[in-house]
Amino acid sequence: QVQLVESGGGLVQPGGSLRLSCAASGSDFRDYAMGWYRQAPGKQRVFVAAITSDDRTNYAESVQGRFTISRDNGKNTVYLQMNSLIPGDTAVYYCNWPITGLVVPGRYWGQGTQVTVSS
Repeated sequence: QVQLVESGGGLVQPGGSLRLSCAASGSDFRDYAMGWYRQAPGKQRVFVAAITSDDRTNYAESVQGRFTISRDNGKNTVYLQMNSLIPGDTAVYYCNWPITGLVVPGRYWGQGTQVTVSS
């Protein structure tokens, strides 16, 4: 059974940083990209970033240059380093697999982790 478990969310001031982690289990995750989506209150869930097992990446324009996605294939874990955070980044962040085309979400979601950017 596939499980995705996120961690690392929290409250941070504008301009601050957070690092999210997603630990995956229950399958061979190397064949497809993993990544992150987010959902702000009252809005649809949207793509944030994705990474393949050979480190090809894709980012939403809104986070390009501020967020960095990385992956440890040995640990089946994907990370999202978020820098220069702004209030508009406030959302629940979800891990997803298997992502196709480096943007289309797959069947499995984590439970989500809250990120709040506020002074």
